[in-house]
Amino acid sequence: MNYRERILTVLQGGIPDRVPWLADFDYWAASLERRGLRPAGFRQSPEYLDWHRELNTGFYLQGYWPFRMIPDASVTIEEGQDGDFRYRRVQTPVGTLEEKWQYLWTSFSEAPYKHFIESADDLKPMRYWHEHVHYEPDYARAEWVKANVGDLGVTLVYAPRSPFMQLVAEYAGITNIINIWMEAPDEFNDTLAAIRHAHDQAAAISVASPAECIMIPENLSAEMVGRRFFEDYLREYETVWNGRIKAAGKFSFVHMDGTLRGLIGPVASTGFTVIESFTPQPVGNVGIEEIRSLVPPNTILWGGMPGALFSPVYSDEFFEAHAHAMLDVMTTCPHFVLACADQVPPDGLAHRVKRVAEIAESREMRI
Repeated sequence: MNYRERILTVLQGGIPDRVPWLADFDYWAASLERRGLRPAGFRQSPEYLDWHRELNTGFYLQGYWPFRMIPDASVTIEEGQDGDFRYRRVQTPVGTLEEKWQYLWTSFSEAPYKHFIESADDLKPMRYWHEHVHYEPDYARAEWVKANVGDLGVTLVYAPRSPFMQLVAEYAGITNIINIWMEAPDEFNDTLAAIRHAHDQAAAISVASPAECIMIPENLSAEMVGRRFFEDYLREYETVWNGRIKAAGKFSFVHMDGTLRGLIGPVASTGFTVIESFTPQPVGNVGIEEIRSLVPPNTILWGGMPGALFSPVYSDEFFEAHAHAMLDVMTTCPHFVLACADQVPPDGLAHRVKRVAEIAESREMRI
């Protein structure tokens, strides 16, 4: 079997000849582009796919938003770059929102410097913005992936996050959310409802895309969300869109790469085909041997190799032992995909990516 055949076999509930192995190179490749070690646009080129073949790994999901948000004439959006700061300003008749994200050269990543929502005063313009937009499809990247990835993997796009997780991940951050939720709960809930109305429109475009797989990239971590917020603000959205994704004949994914204990079971119970990208100990808080017992029997678990293990922080011996221990579990159950959880870091070691492939190819399924 090739990579695509193995992945589809797992997604369809079958037993592959080997556990599929995939590594997400996006973060690694982005850092190489920044350092001038790969050309600009490398990640959108055929050479990027060739790199996967050289390192003997399938093409990771690497989705994108397959829609464009189009505000009406009453909303003005300004975007730009000011040194290491990426900014966006949203001007509405009822107030202005601004966010700033700072690029960090030590980690080749960015972090929020200023959120759109920092107090309850920002909720009104946030609602207005989302009440005065529509969405248009943007399927070009999905069509390119579907036409070019071939036997390396499958095509995936993102559906919008649940409104609560959109606030956590981008618009507000968890600290601001907690403060506003306690200070102005009714207005907070009204704002989530306005975002939900907009996100439902965008999610329908995602489901109608050429992609075989649809991910809600929640970026969930149990110490940030917890059961109460999950039940109050996430469960209904995830359940509804799981149903619509599957009704369209496609596979549903959720991105859950943080701490798992206490939350992975409830998330899986909403009906996701795949929980991606689960991170076990020593980086996460769940052991390799117990992960299967925390989710329904048919839930596919995608991940298992913490990204940090591909850096020199860990020894080759520790890395090798973890890969074997992970495959000891994965070869006994068809509902696993071995993957970097969730990305190879900028100081990733190419020989370790290739070594996982060698180990995975040497281990037969034991079902």
